[in-house]
Amino acid sequence: MFQTLPAALLQQHSLWELVLAASPVAKVVLLLLLAASLMSWAVIFAKWSQFRNCGAANAAFLRAFRKAPALDAVAVALEQFRASPLTGVFDFGFQEVARQLKSHGRIVNKNALERALQLGISEEVARLERRMSWLATTATVSPFVGLFGTVLGIIDAFQGLGTAGSASLRAVAPGISEALVTTAAGLAAAIPAAVAYNAFGHSIKEFAARMDDFALEFMNLVERQYEE
Repeated sequence: MFQTLPAALLQQHSLWELVLAASPVAKVVLLLLLAASLMSWAVIFAKWSQFRNCGAANAAFLRAFRKAPALDAVAVALEQFRASPLTGVFDFGFQEVARQLKSHGRIVNKNALERALQLGISEEVARLERRMSWLATTATVSPFVGLFGTVLGIIDAFQGLGTAGSASLRAVAPGISEALVTTAAGLAAAIPAAVAYNAFGHSIKEFAARMDDFALEFMNLVERQYEE
């Protein structure tokens, strides 16, 4: 146990030395990957917080909506549920209802109301998907950026081997090890971004399904209120 601890510390120190001894191109690649990783983690935490708040607000808004006797009662209390994507769908539908009531005194065009609700759903889904493209780009591009740094590092290592005139593995191993650090950095940036992108994509699909269901509930309430 006491012998493995210094070895682990030595490995960590050696890895840091490899980074410090990397070529200028490799250091630029590592800095790019570090920036991409930090941005990805910022997006991950922001989206996680957003989706958690959206889920809680959705549940609270649905309870209020289902207890409300009329659309006007829901509209009055709408501001306290603004974190919910359902409120955006409600806004589009309520505005269309208000336009038809103002013009005709009743609901005369259900198709227009359905289209308004669909527009609200599309708007909210677009809001939920904001900055998801950064995660997708990081997950897709980072391994190739890391591989680019590795290839350049291996080229430099073999060029140095040819210059030195030595064919031993000891002569080329440090350069190859240094080059492989960029591949590891690329994977370290890509894997969390890919996992988060897939998880958040599933959450967005669930929110979209909830909004579709809510649009049906909205139509039912309109029919009960204005067609009875």
